[in-house]
Order: sequence, then structure tokens, then C-alpha cells
Amino acid sequence: MDTPPPQTDPTPPTEADIAAFREQLGRPPRGLRAIAHRCPCGQPDVVETAPRLEDGTPFPTLYYLTCPRAASAIGTLEAGGVMKEMTARLAQDAELAAAYRAAHEDYIARRDAVGVLPGFPSAGGMPDRVKCLHVLVAHSLAAGPGVNPLGDEALAMLPEWWRKGPCVSACDPAGEPGGAAVDAPGDPAAPAAPAAPAAPAGGDPR
Repeated sequence: MDTPPPQTDPTPPTEADIAAFREQLGRPPRGLRAIAHRCPCGQPDVVETAPRLEDGTPFPTLYYLTCPRAASAIGTLEAGGVMKEMTARLAQDAELAAAYRAAHEDYIARRDAVGVLPGFPSAGGMPDRVKCLHVLVAHSLAAGPGVNPLGDEALAMLPEWWRKGPCVSACDPAGEPGGAAVDAPGDPAAPAAPAAPAAPAGGDPR
């Protein structure tokens, strides 16, 4: 795409957001703290999650991609070898490697501000490899351009997934988009491997 979606301020999840999440991923959220980025269509596409689940299980993925259209397009990039090419460039380009390490440090600092996970890496393969583009794109959407260089690159390779309208049609209980903010304890997903190209996935937490 020529112009990525604009950065949006994090907001507390509304009932409509939680309904959209359920429709996007087919399950209720767990550990949902905030809507970290909102798609131009109006629905959440990245959520901020708690570093630990309610039972104390660590969940290192702070930013979790929820939009199934974006996830499918990212899966296509992964299947096309983009991660391997990016990882090879990290070994050859010192400037890129330094910027990617800074992205890793930014991710950990943001996560530590919520809850510290001693000994855990950031996510997505940072700081020395690319393991999950879903994680990197989610970081770029939440943090804005110029923070994660490879997330920004992957985002620029994607189509404008919102052009066909919202990926889901969830509404609040009154039948109107939006709704009051609510508390949503728990975490959106247990750590898992990246989804297949056609399946929605938030990213690999490791």
C-alpha cells in the first residue's frame, strides 16, 4: 500500500469491540487490556494484551493482530519467503540490525510498563531474526511508523484490507456500533505458532 493506516490512540475496549473480537477470532478475549489500533473501517485490528493470564501463565505478545483480512495477507507474505529474506538482511545490514534491536527494546519497554516478564524475549523473533510478521505488523500499527523497521516494511507490502468495509459486523447490545467501555480480564489467545496464510492470527509470542 502507498499509505499505511494512521496511528490511533489506545482506547478501553467497548462491548462492541469485544463482540467484534469474538467474531474476528471465533472466541472470547482473554487478557484484553485495550484496543491498541483501530482499523480505518472502525473495528479493532490490534489489541493490547496482559503479559500474564489470569492463571499466571506468561503471555509475551503485547500486541495481538485480530483482523482476519490483514492476517491472511500477512500469511501470504510469510508463505512467500519474506521472513527468510528479512532475517538474511539483518545479518548483512548493521544499520537495519540496530534499528530492529531498538524495536525489540521498545517492545519490551512497553510490555514492562504493563507487567514485567523476567527472562522472556520480546516477540516475533526480535531482536536477531524474523519469526512472525503478524507480531511485527501489530507492533508497527500500535506504535506508529519509524519504531519497527521490518514491521513497517511488511505493512507497506500489504493491500488496503479495509477497502471492502469492516471484516465483521459486530454491534453493541443496542444494535449500534460503538458502546460503553468495559473491563475485559483475561488474554486473547494462548501462545501459538503463526496461523496458516488464510487463517486469522495475532502472531507468535516468542
